Amino acid sequence: MGATSKRLEPNRVHQGDCARMLAQIEPGRVDLVFADPPFNIGYDYDLYNDRRSREEYLDWSKAWMAGVKRALKPDGTFWLAIGDEYAAELKLIAQDALGFACRGWVIWYYTFGVNCVRAFSRSHTHLFHFVKDPDKYTFNAENPAVRVPSARQLVYADRRANAKCRLPDNTWILRPQDAPAGGFATMHDTWYFARVAGTFKEREGFHGCQMPEQLLGRIIRISSRPQELVLDPFAGSGTTLAVAKKLGRRWLGFELSKDYVKRINERLAQTRVGAPLDGPADPVRSAPKTAAGKRRVRMRNGRPVPHLDEQTQRGIVDAYRDACIGCSTDYVLCDPELNAAFVAACHKKDLRGDAELWNRLLLRIRKAGKLPRMEQTRRRLTFEEMDPYSFASEIAMQMVGVTYGYTLDEILCNPLAAAEFDDLAAQFAPGFSPFEYRWAALSIRKRARQSRRLARERFADWLKKRLPAAVPLEKCLTSKYEGPGVYVLLNSGHDLYVGETLDFKRRIERVADAECWTAYAPRAVRFISINDKFNEQHGLQSLLVDRVRPLLNSPLLGSDGERSPSHLGEK
Repeated sequence: MGATSKRLEPNRVHQGDCARMLAQIEPGRVDLVFADPPFNIGYDYDLYNDRRSREEYLDWSKAWMAGVKRALKPDGTFWLAIGDEYAAELKLIAQDALGFACRGWVIWYYTFGVNCVRAFSRSHTHLFHFVKDPDKYTFNAENPAVRVPSARQLVYADRRANAKCRLPDNTWILRPQDAPAGGFATMHDTWYFARVAGTFKEREGFHGCQMPEQLLGRIIRISSRPQELVLDPFAGSGTTLAVAKKLGRRWLGFELSKDYVKRINERLAQTRVGAPLDGPADPVRSAPKTAAGKRRVRMRNGRPVPHLDEQTQRGIVDAYRDACIGCSTDYVLCDPELNAAFVAACHKKDLRGDAELWNRLLLRIRKAGKLPRMEQTRRRLTFEEMDPYSFASEIAMQMVGVTYGYTLDEILCNPLAAAEFDDLAAQFAPGFSPFEYRWAALSIRKRARQSRRLARERFADWLKKRLPAAVPLEKCLTSKYEGPGVYVLLNSGHDLYVGETLDFKRRIERVADAECWTAYAPRAVRFISINDKFNEQHGLQSLLVDRVRPLLNSPLLGSDGERSPSHLGEK
């Protein structure tokens, strides 16, 4: 990669004109672009002229969109937000002149729109979903954070409803607060999210055209995967970049204004991977209802709680008894073959639902104390045995958790999410089984409370103590660094991961050998040697996670995991 490309490394906001900056990106490098350009309607930006002639604006739009296409990977996706004035023209330029395929035309409907005297009040923006290849592009249709409850679930409590919920579809909308339950919001290609008005908590205050985080969250979740690169050529208030960071993506932003760049960096410094998105996930909650109404299904974290009647419970228990040979539910979820046998037994008993639903109900029955007691005991893996790969399990747990909005239990219950977890863990520490990766994640979660306690009791002085100097990775591959300790892995200016290990040299060898680490460009490490016969160094790891707020650690290890229920914690 040349010197120019190095300067545009990810997880940075670069100041400059987007068309010029796009030309400096290595072709085919970006997975997802979200662009909310100036609408050419006379908005008062601090530097940009939003009063161009029609011809000049369209020529400029074509130039930067050509840069977007060049920067995108062959299976990349481009979302464009634009107002009425130039929506048709930019759609035609993207399709006819540049060769994008349009996969969707979404309307973002919002309240607090512009009031008009001699026309209908403006209350929407167009969102075009473009792809380079209409036959090969990312569309995470099974992501539960994208799917939405159906009317069968919300209104009719119909047990035939798909437990996985549904994708949004087409509809005409009246006022959202007066629509029947389930008749608006996430089920349509007209999306309702309140515009971020001046009194809203998430308002940054320095940019007048701020997108809601929940809207960006839907786009990033549906059109990208963990570790992939999200680019915003008009960074503005930094919302795209903040949401990408929260959802475990790499990010890259361009912004013309030096003042905006400074403010975006301040915002991103306070943004933590895995933190919840601002604003209500159910957008109708932001508008009070004018008519009383009740949902007929219990909801948790925006998703329906599966119905469990006596007959279904009996079938689940019988399937567990027949297929699982007295193993614990943890073993059933961690062992893909054992879980497949349980699912097959549920199918054989003609239970309604699918693998995810039956796994969730199995856990629910277990937590209610209604499963038969185990007849077998199996050897538990120790942290010493899991040391070569437990860090990979933690990183995969974090990435899949923020992508799906799932707890660890929910990851393991969903075969698609569990397979993605296995694949990510194997990328960071190849050579181990899905059972080992999954069991390590459960073990980290079970030990998290003890880690936080040790952080307070044994390592509190490290909150202010000076950290060791950073050492280049290649210098850590000597016998001098054999042995246990805690380390902070970093690239130029960012802390990537805080780990603990029984053999630091061996851990760094794994980082150097794993191709997936190249996306994060780790360059150096701070190492703290600890000869701890009680193996309590995970307490220092927990404290340092809180102190440096690294990109890839689970928030379970820091104080965030104690103050509030974590998205990766117990349900």
